Amino acid sequence: MVVWAARKFVLNLIFQSVAQGFLKNGIMQLQWRISFDINKADVFTVICAALALRGIISLQPYSGKGTPPMYGDYEAQRHWQEITINLNPTNWYTNSSKNDMQYWGLDYPPLTAFHSHILGRIAKHVNESFVELKTSRGFESNEHKSFMRLSVLWADLIIYIPAILSLGFAITNTLKDKLFLACFFVLSLNPAQILIDNGHFQYNNISLGLTAFAIYFILKGKHCLAAFCFTLALNYKQMELYHSIPFFVYLLKVSFSQNSFKNKIITFIKIAVTVLATFVILWLPWIYSINSVLTVLRRLFPLARGVFEDKVANFWCSLHTFLKLKNYISNQGMAALCFIATLIATLPANAMLFVTKTKTTFFLSLTNTALAFFLFSFQVHEKSILLVTLPATCLFTYKPHTVIWFLETATFSMFPLLIRDGLTIPYFAIFLVFFIPLKQICLNDYMLPQRENKKIKFILNLSTGYILIISLAAVLISPPQKYPFIWSLIISFISFCHFFIFFIYCIFLQYKHTKGVTSIQSNKQHYS
Repeated sequence: MVVWAARKFVLNLIFQSVAQGFLKNGIMQLQWRISFDINKADVFTVICAALALRGIISLQPYSGKGTPPMYGDYEAQRHWQEITINLNPTNWYTNSSKNDMQYWGLDYPPLTAFHSHILGRIAKHVNESFVELKTSRGFESNEHKSFMRLSVLWADLIIYIPAILSLGFAITNTLKDKLFLACFFVLSLNPAQILIDNGHFQYNNISLGLTAFAIYFILKGKHCLAAFCFTLALNYKQMELYHSIPFFVYLLKVSFSQNSFKNKIITFIKIAVTVLATFVILWLPWIYSINSVLTVLRRLFPLARGVFEDKVANFWCSLHTFLKLKNYISNQGMAALCFIATLIATLPANAMLFVTKTKTTFFLSLTNTALAFFLFSFQVHEKSILLVTLPATCLFTYKPHTVIWFLETATFSMFPLLIRDGLTIPYFAIFLVFFIPLKQICLNDYMLPQRENKKIKFILNLSTGYILIISLAAVLISPPQKYPFIWSLIISFISFCHFFIFFIYCIFLQYKHTKGVTSIQSNKQHYS
């Protein structure tokens, strides 16, 4: 009874905090600005287009449809609702006769578990057979598909769309011209995120939405709210660690930048208490013992799965094609090697962020750090590239052609997964209705700054061409029997090369920007 009372207290506190923080400081203010600065019909049209595209994709198949015994991510999300609605929180992450951890055991942090519990309660009210313990495994029906798909759309409408609407305003610092609409258009219609959440089936829109809110509050100087939002995101999906270092460095720099030692300490304590209090509240059902906390952590960071799954467009998977590292290094050894490689890859971007704390360096650091994690860290999924697309899209007004090219590559890198899910047609449709027209609509009609020279734009357009050709070949040409996964390997290796080039390019951009800002600051000090 105490645990359940604690859980109710946790959820009520979270909801109250979200309402007070987001609505009072973010969305209410944003709605007021829209009513005076821009035609609301333009924003409403983009929102409707974003929701309509998501709704259309939702009509398509989903991960694991009709493929027993494990099915896919759709069943994983349903099963978590089943577990969290029928068992006490203390048993959600523990193997038992009622909770077989080998069958889609819960392996996301507490906020995901609480979200699953809420959906489970709603599902039980709609139809008890959706979440009956054990007997509901592999449950599939049109009614249930509608319920699950709508749960993602509601998350889009309540969290993701408001978050990126706020973020688009913070990036452009205006709601008065077409620049904001172009930025909001790209943020809201990210094809990779739509195909995974509304097609494959996941709730990345919640963790990414919370991160977008955190970025918005960073740019608005509301640092405690930023820390709160990012802590929620991290407690929804542990992969948000991809973004954690830049947030830590930025907020640490904010503390150090205060005008007195007293203010430095006060600012640091406020941010630290916000983070720690949010963690404690969310982990309340499990912090009664160290063993209980360790049980949850082992579920969140399993070493037994290996360095990557399937064909992932990262360094280790590409190297594995030529050198089978698993024959020479244990999982623990690979985890240590990945940690060192990731740490080294993330150091330059975050060192530069600490030196030069600006909006552009923050976006570049988020992008570079997330991509470094994707390329070099342990236990990487192909879907993890979504964590790079959000901060990369924040650079749209800075390098529009390059950002669109990156979004194309990110979508292309997941094509083998989308083929397995039966989402081939939506994939090609996305290219025809988003990527190709976008270059005309957003880059020409909206007159974004043309900061990339003709040679770069030609190379990026050429890349789009052979991405489409390889995608068509993967569908139309059967692989040889000796190499059944040849197309997946080709797609992952080409995508890795693109991602690595993008990573080096963004590191260069951040160095160039940092050097420029430092030079300006030095001149000001010299002449003052």
